[in-house]
Amino acid sequence: MQQRNNQTGFTEIELLEHLPALRNFARRFHASPTDVDDLVQETYLKAIANAGKFQRGTRLRSWLYTIMRNTFCTKFGLTKREDVGFADDTALQVSVPPPQEWNLRGHELERAIADLPEHHRTAIKMIFIDCMSYEDAAQKCGCAIGTMKSRVNRARLQLWTILDGG
Repeated sequence: MQQRNNQTGFTEIELLEHLPALRNFARRFHASPTDVDDLVQETYLKAIANAGKFQRGTRLRSWLYTIMRNTFCTKFGLTKREDVGFADDTALQVSVPPPQEWNLRGHELERAIADLPEHHRTAIKMIFIDCMSYEDAAQKCGCAIGTMKSRVNRARLQLWTILDGG
């Protein structure tokens, strides 16, 4: 699709040429790479949806920056709104269970993890206790990422069955 679309005034290639600049601009709003990617993606979605509003002869990058800035400001404003009347309502406050039960459940979890097969126990430890990424854990174990995810999933199912009597 190298030709200009008569309705939009820009091509998909022209749109994608601005991807690195948009990523850099999005980093001003977010530190997290995931949030940066989400903001860029939402900007592109809005640009495509509103392509008919783009005026030929104007700068596409500036138009995309404006969409991104407005998208961020709208989302930021929504997250800053507070729920009126909920903070002081004691009926909505969650009761705290006695610490003895958490202590008991912690010991049950330790025993359940100890009863897992070695490769499942290792996967749970690496992912949930050591906070390793699936990629790093798979590399350390010498297996594929899918295998590591499968081991974690099977271990979680076994733990759920043991702890909840499922």
